[in-house]
Amino acid sequence: MQRSKLLSSVMGATLAAALAVGVIPVSAATGKEAVPNAGTLSGAFLSARTAERSNDFDGAISYYRQALAYDPKNAELRQSLLLVLLTDGQFKEALPIAEELKSVPEIERFSRLALGIDAMNKKQYQKVENLMMLSLQSDLDKMITGLISAWAKAGAGKPNDAIAMISKLKGPDGFALFKIYNSALIADMAGQKDKAAAFYQSALEDRPSLAAAPDTYERLVEAYASFKMRNGDKAGAETLIKDASEVLSGRMVLAEFGKQLSAAKSVKPLVQTPQQGAAEVLYTLATAINRSGAEAFSKLYLQMALPLRPEHDATLFQIGDISAKLEQPEKAVDYFKRIPADSAYSRDAEMQIAINLAILKKHDEAIAHLDGLLAANPDDLRTYLAIGSIYAQDKNFAKAAETYDKAVASIKTPVRNDWMLFYQRGISYERLKQWDKAEPNFTKALELYPDQPQVQNYLGYMWIDMNMKLEQGLDLIKKAVASRPQDGYIVDSLGWAYYRLGNYADAVTQLELAIKLLPQDPTINDHLGDAYWRVGRKLEATFQWSHARDSKPEPEDLVKIEDKLKNGLPDEKQPGVAKNGTEDPKPPVAPAPEPAPAPVPGNKG
Repeated sequence: MQRSKLLSSVMGATLAAALAVGVIPVSAATGKEAVPNAGTLSGAFLSARTAERSNDFDGAISYYRQALAYDPKNAELRQSLLLVLLTDGQFKEALPIAEELKSVPEIERFSRLALGIDAMNKKQYQKVENLMMLSLQSDLDKMITGLISAWAKAGAGKPNDAIAMISKLKGPDGFALFKIYNSALIADMAGQKDKAAAFYQSALEDRPSLAAAPDTYERLVEAYASFKMRNGDKAGAETLIKDASEVLSGRMVLAEFGKQLSAAKSVKPLVQTPQQGAAEVLYTLATAINRSGAEAFSKLYLQMALPLRPEHDATLFQIGDISAKLEQPEKAVDYFKRIPADSAYSRDAEMQIAINLAILKKHDEAIAHLDGLLAANPDDLRTYLAIGSIYAQDKNFAKAAETYDKAVASIKTPVRNDWMLFYQRGISYERLKQWDKAEPNFTKALELYPDQPQVQNYLGYMWIDMNMKLEQGLDLIKKAVASRPQDGYIVDSLGWAYYRLGNYADAVTQLELAIKLLPQDPTINDHLGDAYWRVGRKLEATFQWSHARDSKPEPEDLVKIEDKLKNGLPDEKQPGVAKNGTEDPKPPVAPAPEPAPAPVPGNKG
């Protein structure tokens, strides 16, 4: 897990009794399967940390509790348990620990926030404001505590004071959107129509914040559209949704929300209570920080939003999505299933259920699930993409190609957004070794989306691998790297392209960059080992191959890696392209089982 360590906590007396029987339940509240007794404090602590790094929060909670049975007063353990409980959504279980730790500066940003949420639910508004006074605050903390304090003041019947409080908050440039958006919501809740309209319009015009916080911008549009509808401006609401859907390309939820809004007999505000307002603060900030490596941190805030707004569809969807990213597909399915059928998120949730069923290797169930969605809406190309991706994950590229053929046949005039269909169909035909059908699909994808780095990378790699159009292929990969210099898989492709061209020095340079970006990837380690061998750095080559072997490569790759560890690489028969034997790169992998992400040749992107 890529984040700073979760800090931890709990009570020891009850745990000591549980230890006597040899195992500790993962959670008395959940009744989940017990984990073995670690036997020692250090064993329990290390097991907890290992489980945490693997995003096994249930196991981490159980082992932290075991560790606390040995050392009940250990501050670091108590803090860690608090954060894991909150991240796992066990809010009630976390509250007693939060109370114990509310005066500990290192953890108060979470302990006092949890207690503040509980006080907000109980309408203890002055208590909320007191709890939001922290001794140590980052910019993010100031934003959260300040906005929640404002909602508490609004709950106490002082909306003007709440808005004035927000206006005085200071933070980074991106803070402005959140300030104005919450001011609009408070004015709207208070029935101050003119003031709310001015705030909504001002926030809408903050386009620079769009890229930094698209989910917040989407919520703003929904809130403003609902405000317009409630105030007799149906045409304005529909235009707002239409324009925003074009700006926020690909957000089907917004379009679905617009349909439901237009058809509704009565329209409610997006936020109707101070509790929902505080939840909106946590939701929007959590989605704004939801970037690679910060998923668990974002999930923690989303989980704390749920007690304020239980069964909220957008929050459940985001938690499900993050659960999937944290490799918790069963939990992801559970969250997606909680989204009601009449929600604007329903169709996307149903698709995500199928995707995660496929990750759980329940391919037939996943396909059946998607077939039902396709029957209900045969024009939704995303469903074709999902079905094809699941077939591809199962290495059934013939069925994947057949699925994509049906999708393409349903398109009258392809547009830019259709590039993914052609790209995935090209991949399927390439895997079937039908390059005459694959290549036109890749070129069509680039025609629709000329600077798409995934397509540039894939097509360029295949040309080089087949010893054709070498300069064009290398140029495409270089463009892909220029677009995504932090994408380890694409950088790996450039390094491996140099390798296939016999330019081993440049191959080493690029592959060393790739390994810094993705140090645990078995294929990149394998590639770097090969490149080291060819430049005479054989000891380092052996190290990289060993690391590749220990990083869980595919079974067929493991055989080749073990042979290289035993025998090295064979002498070069000729310099240049398309060598045979153990140096052959593995073919591009199947696309991930979801509509959007696409694979990277020679690797698991």
